Amino acid sequence: MPRVEIRVRGRVQGVAFRHWTCREAARLGVTGWVRNEPDGSVRIVAEGDRAVLLQLAAWAARGPDHARVDSTEVAWADAAGSFTGFDVRG
Repeated sequence: MPRVEIRVRGRVQGVAFRHWTCREAARLGVTGWVRNEPDGSVRIVAEGDRAVLLQLAAWAARGPDHARVDSTEVAWADAAGSFTGFDVRG
């Protein structure tokens, strides 16, 4: 099972991006977390089926309605299997 790490830049803090990411992750059935970063970006770490993680990455590239996504960086790794759900950190 893979793990994806997504860094989202743009107007992504203060627009409920983390909340909507949790909803999308629950809809897709992936585990992991999302948090705001000090540089103004949002970081998402998720594990699950690769096809589903690709859907999460595509959603993150658009973001919720009030966000403006300027760019995303996506990195793949092997899953650690340490997540039991999907939550907001920080």
